[in-house]
Amino acid sequence: MKKTMILTSMALMSLVAVGCANEEVKDTQDNQPVVSTNMEEVQTEGNVNTKKPLIVYFSYGENSELPQDVDASASASIQKWNDENTGNTGIVAHIIQEKTKGDMFSVQTVNKYPSTYNETVNQGKQEHENNIRPELANHITNLDDYDTIFVGYPNWWYDMPMAMYSFFDEYDLSNKTIIPFNTSGGSAFSDTINTIKKLEPNANVIEGITIRAEDVESSQNEIDEWLNDLGYNI
Repeated sequence: MKKTMILTSMALMSLVAVGCANEEVKDTQDNQPVVSTNMEEVQTEGNVNTKKPLIVYFSYGENSELPQDVDASASASIQKWNDENTGNTGIVAHIIQEKTKGDMFSVQTVNKYPSTYNETVNQGKQEHENNIRPELANHITNLDDYDTIFVGYPNWWYDMPMAMYSFFDEYDLSNKTIIPFNTSGGSAFSDTINTIKKLEPNANVIEGITIRAEDVESSQNEIDEWLNDLGYNI
């Protein structure tokens, strides 16, 4: 009788042990990253959410009084994308969009910049020196849809164009990930990363990419590798 009771107790203990083991496996599985082909569900290293991002950018070619048939070869700052005027930063923004499948938002000013680059440079200098923040002509209405925002701009006078200050004034990007990118003649980001951190103190600003203006047209592979490192490897 005692032997039977002992065997029964041992059997019950085995069942409990198996149940606990199964529960432990379940908990472990529940805590594992979920591999999914749905990019809205995947999390990657660096807390970059591969849910569809927003690509915000300012480009001279889209903010100037250029005729649509302008000769893009006449200025190193004017580029064409799908036969539309843009600039070096616009080209990088479109390459990022093709890789990430994100949405695009071109920062547009109410008052356009001059049709010649030198005049635009001078106007940009005046805006910078006088802290003039141009009025924006377009606005984002669904910002809550995005966790990750790529923010692109050219380097003007070792800083962002003042239109980007207008952008950051308008939007609170708290708890979002900001990924800067820029183009320049050689000054790279200057101190703009720290500036963005000050303007958006509650955002997660991570290291971005800077492309020399002369290298923009051949920058596809460099940008692809950078995005792959961020987890955008679709």
